[in-house]
Amino acid sequence: MSSAPHIVVIGGGFGGLSAVQAMRKDPVRITLIDRRNHHLFQPLLYQVATAALAPSDIAEPIRAILARQDNAGVRLGHVSEIDLTGKRVRIGEDEWMSWDKLIIAAGVRHAYFGNDHWEEHAPGLKTIGDALAIRQKILTAFERAEWTDDEEVRAAMLTFVVVGGGPTGVELAGAIAEIAFQTFKNDFRHLDTSQARVVLVEGSGNVLNGFPPRLQLKAREQLERLNVQVRFNTFVTGVDERGVDLGDERLDAGTVLWAAGVAAPPLTKTLGVPLHKSGRVHINADLSIPDHPDVYVIGDLAVLEQDGKELPGVAPVALDMGKHLAWNLRKGKREPFRYFDKGHLATIGRSKAVGFAGRIHMSGLIAWLAWVFIHLMVLVTYRNRMLVFIKWAWAWFTYERASRLIWRGETPNVD
Repeated sequence: MSSAPHIVVIGGGFGGLSAVQAMRKDPVRITLIDRRNHHLFQPLLYQVATAALAPSDIAEPIRAILARQDNAGVRLGHVSEIDLTGKRVRIGEDEWMSWDKLIIAAGVRHAYFGNDHWEEHAPGLKTIGDALAIRQKILTAFERAEWTDDEEVRAAMLTFVVVGGGPTGVELAGAIAEIAFQTFKNDFRHLDTSQARVVLVEGSGNVLNGFPPRLQLKAREQLERLNVQVRFNTFVTGVDERGVDLGDERLDAGTVLWAAGVAAPPLTKTLGVPLHKSGRVHINADLSIPDHPDVYVIGDLAVLEQDGKELPGVAPVALDMGKHLAWNLRKGKREPFRYFDKGHLATIGRSKAVGFAGRIHMSGLIAWLAWVFIHLMVLVTYRNRMLVFIKWAWAWFTYERASRLIWRGETPNVD
């Protein structure tokens, strides 16, 4: 096997892991490099952030997933540079690894549109660390609200602002509303959590852009039934530790969360190829990058048009890209990638969701059940599926959230 072609895969997300697993019987040597030791089921990350699930419910060690795949190894590390001419990648500061073929599936981060200093006070949601920090922020806000004697501080602590009306923003806003108006309604002795205010801020005129207009309206109605205030055509002009500026309006808020836009990691700048304005990489139809036939980019990091539209950065696209690329490499072909759109779903709360597949449109309980079934089926392991199913079933009947732990520090500062 030592003489077999060496394929280096950067990133153990949906795309990278899908490609590696699809090559399990191929005569190649694979090294998967990731800065974290686990594969994360990112579509459910917001449920960790809102205390419904624990991190281990939606994550699995990459080594465990690939334990029986003899042609694949795992390297824990951060790829800091890609040398296309020398066909090697730099791990950390001084370690270089050579490759015969390179698959880049490093994923993306949230974008602050030139205002990166906002991240300190308006965290985004891409990693388990992000989710735990957000959970800490939400739970601590309720604790501070109960014990303060200052009505203005209490009102600010009970104000939650979510920026961005895409699936992540809608899911976060709906989950926070359920926490305030259902989960916590009997937990606090000196606080009426029904006084909470959840505000969803969207720069366009709709939530869930990309969904059919009828479903956008359904999503808006379901958010409003949860008492989420949706602010359309509104842009953030400032964020600090006390709240957010929306144009000329100041909104004091103890919790501001960011779910608007994506940006590529700095790694793409080392490629020396033209990039999308977000830093993502334009690719050929066979998933390779221009002028470098042995280098491929898949998943959220890739920019590829199909039928005049960019393919969305969602898990099904990444999974299919990984499988297609593995097939091409096995067959020695360069067949163009073609994505069959299986539809889209977004959950808003208990029994509240919207979704569509072709001409089939769903909303309410039917869409929510479809969302539950699909997400359970695509979780990586049976253990994850069983744990998530049990917690969701319990939450359905009780409205309880299983992971309401403040994890950083012993007690929040309630002064």
